[in-house]
Amino acid sequence: MAITMNEVEQVAKLSKLEIEPNNKGQVTVKLASIVDYLQQLQEADVSDIKPTTHVLPQTNVFREDALMPCLPREQALDLAPVSEEGFFKVPSIL
Repeated sequence: MAITMNEVEQVAKLSKLEIEPNNKGQVTVKLASIVDYLQQLQEADVSDIKPTTHVLPQTNVFREDALMPCLPREQALDLAPVSEEGFFKVPSIL
């Protein structure tokens, strides 16, 4: 599939990329080769291949939920740079 310089400029504009004028020819050739390769992939017969999300069989490994001891509030607040009225004090973000 032939890619034109105008199409490269349009793609660059949509993706907010700035392509130097002296590089547009090189980018056009590279983009055309990418599109040609994708067309080759489209021609591959994959009718007998099951859809997969990962090439290796994987399952999620979850740990058991268990209550664990945590720091007392006073000790956690002592570690904070600034605290106020029993809470962590952080800069306001507007």
